[in-house]
Amino acid sequence: MPEVPSSLAGLLFLLRTCFTAPSFVTFQALTVGFIGQTAERTVCGMLVGARLAGVWHHSRAHRFFSRAKWCPQELGLRIADVVIARLLAPDAPILLALDDTLVHRRGRRVHGAHWHHDATANSPSHRVAWGNNWVVVGVVVRLAFLDRAVCLPVCFALWRPRRKHLACGQPDPERPSKALLARGLVDLIAARHPDRTVHVVGDAGYACGAWRGLPKRVTMTFRLRKDAALNAPTPPRTGRRGRPAKKGAPLPRIAQIAAGAAWQTAAVTRYANTAQLQLHELDCLWYQALGDTPCRLILVADPTDPARAQLALLTTDLSSTPAQIVERYADRWSIEVCFQDAKHAFGVGHARNRVQLAVQRTVPFAFLSMTLTILWYALHGHHPDIVAARRDQAPWYQTKTSPSTADMLATLRRTIIAAQYSPGRPAAPTPREISAVQHAWAAAAA
Repeated sequence: MPEVPSSLAGLLFLLRTCFTAPSFVTFQALTVGFIGQTAERTVCGMLVGARLAGVWHHSRAHRFFSRAKWCPQELGLRIADVVIARLLAPDAPILLALDDTLVHRRGRRVHGAHWHHDATANSPSHRVAWGNNWVVVGVVVRLAFLDRAVCLPVCFALWRPRRKHLACGQPDPERPSKALLARGLVDLIAARHPDRTVHVVGDAGYACGAWRGLPKRVTMTFRLRKDAALNAPTPPRTGRRGRPAKKGAPLPRIAQIAAGAAWQTAAVTRYANTAQLQLHELDCLWYQALGDTPCRLILVADPTDPARAQLALLTTDLSSTPAQIVERYADRWSIEVCFQDAKHAFGVGHARNRVQLAVQRTVPFAFLSMTLTILWYALHGHHPDIVAARRDQAPWYQTKTSPSTADMLATLRRTIIAAQYSPGRPAAPTPREISAVQHAWAAAAA
């Protein structure tokens, strides 16, 4: 076993109940190896990062993902409990951001791999890619040393397209839609915290009927499609015989509502900037998707940029102000930043395993290692000198005032290296060992 820093070991020990005794030892080693590896983070690469290559047989690491008794969903929920307990105030609502991301793969025998639309492709001619599509739900937190929201991914579901032999429009019970997968993940998190208010934000791809019947303490906010057919709120009962009306009169299209809107100016803080935006609020129903669930339509316009398209948000939150709704939806962008950091800084998707269990576990393990890194940094690793040192290394970057995700990763890597290298041991280190430690220390920030 590699030497694990006491601060990280204490954090990992909170997850002990998710594993058997042998699996927990392997989990610790692979987590340290994943974080410490600066090259590709394949399964064997994790062993190299943990300095266990040639000490453990590589089958032990592969067996952890393909056969060991542990559940990534249970592990993610346990980490979510730690995040909520340590980084949120006891009475603060839980903000969840959801989205899906494509992890590129190669090979026809990879479980769950299909052709998917690749929104991050650089060329319009390469908008389709082969890989696994993951629905991700993360807890959005505010850290004292950052001026932006941070999304910590905790729950995951592998999405697969509907099977072709089914009739058009017929749902596939074995392969639910992305929105239904996300709804299941949100329900799992909400059920573990029955005394907390839960706010969920998603983009227009999740604006559908999957969110019908949410508990009152769980709200959903998403960007509304411009062709959505809205209705006025449910009218009061008339006392006449017959079935009472469940929806009001049809409302005009969103563009027509905006043309006759009574705009109100409000200060809104989003993307670390405060601006004066024009907001319009309207009570409504989206009966076609959400049934008789009361909703509010929030229209957003930027007076400094009249040419920019107006933003239409639909929310089931009836108590927050329109400015708070807009700020909450703006924090959804943190999950996009999370995907960027996960793939480029943490190497999520480097693993090349193909069997079902291994595919279903490796990507969540990589995302959760990223969450543990940020959580460790927030609890034990932050120091103002870290940002100052980065500015000294890059004198052209004097505007840097807060650590990036790469800085958090480098700090934990160096803490692991310091724990593994003990200068007080009986045998003096050889020049080769000293050189290896120096190269590892320099590579930690790579």
